[in-house]
Amino acid sequence: MSVQPGWYVDPADTETRRYWDGEGWLGAPIPVDATPPDGPPPVEPPAPVTPAAPATPATSGGAPGPATAAPGWPPHQGTQPGYGPQPGHGPGWGAPGGPPGWGPQGGQPGWGPQGGQPGWGPQGGQPGWAPPAGQPGWPMRPPEPRPHGFALAGYGRRLTARLIDFGLVLALNVVANGWFVWRWLQEWAPYWQEVFRRASRGETSADGLPMPSAQAESLLLVILLIATALWLAYEVPAMAAGGQTVGKRVMRIRAVPIAADQPLGIGRSLSRWSTLGLPTLLWYCAGLGLVLQLVDALSPLFNHPLRQALHDRRAQTVVVEVPQHVASAPSNDRNQPPGDTP
Repeated sequence: MSVQPGWYVDPADTETRRYWDGEGWLGAPIPVDATPPDGPPPVEPPAPVTPAAPATPATSGGAPGPATAAPGWPPHQGTQPGYGPQPGHGPGWGAPGGPPGWGPQGGQPGWGPQGGQPGWGPQGGQPGWAPPAGQPGWPMRPPEPRPHGFALAGYGRRLTARLIDFGLVLALNVVANGWFVWRWLQEWAPYWQEVFRRASRGETSADGLPMPSAQAESLLLVILLIATALWLAYEVPAMAAGGQTVGKRVMRIRAVPIAADQPLGIGRSLSRWSTLGLPTLLWYCAGLGLVLQLVDALSPLFNHPLRQALHDRRAQTVVVEVPQHVASAPSNDRNQPPGDTP
């Protein structure tokens, strides 16, 4: 049952009285102790649109419910939708259990929590402040970078590709370095045999151990030089031409410059390899080179958001996934009779 037209106390501001025309508030408010006119207030000319301060919450329960129209809303047209009573309800109507002046719910224009969700403003695609449906809230996680439109290569793919390459380089070393490694082991064999023999007897003395000759140091240096050269010959030309070694081709990833999607070139490929491969020569120094290579291999885990290793950062490259090309359907033109067109 709708409320009859007349002058009623404004539920949003009990110090004023406004005219209710049966569907909404009409005209400007008057003091609550003033004598209202017999009929509706006279129509006022439209007020110019001027900047105004945001509406303040009503004093009843802290719920939003401004007493006047929103900035820019002509006074002669009443209040903006969502303020005060609604059709079919009396003055002071609001949401069930809410304070007077509470706006409509369920996604309609108004000011107040909508549909039980946190935030202020209407939902359902209408302007307002509230987290999107199904989202945990603000702030949202920024999207992952896509250099040149490609997805970044994952850590698992990069590690697997590197292990494949190491296996191939090791196979090359077995062929090229096998004799030198065997000679180096022969130099150290008497020393380790005596150490194990004394350990089995419980002896801890290191006196009189047979030390390898000076040739052992020369053999180790030759081994490291050959291993470094083989790695250089395996990786640098392949990376310079297409940004892929055998391992990267198998795992469908490749390295590209950050500036442009183009081949790395010899200079950039050599700069990239030297950060990871050149420390092989420092294995001679108590394994220092191996420590540096391990740090480089783990560095993508701590570089965000581009997942660059130390050698990537030095050469300004990034490793991306190579999209799998979809083979085109075979043409059946040979099945067409001569002279006929489909």
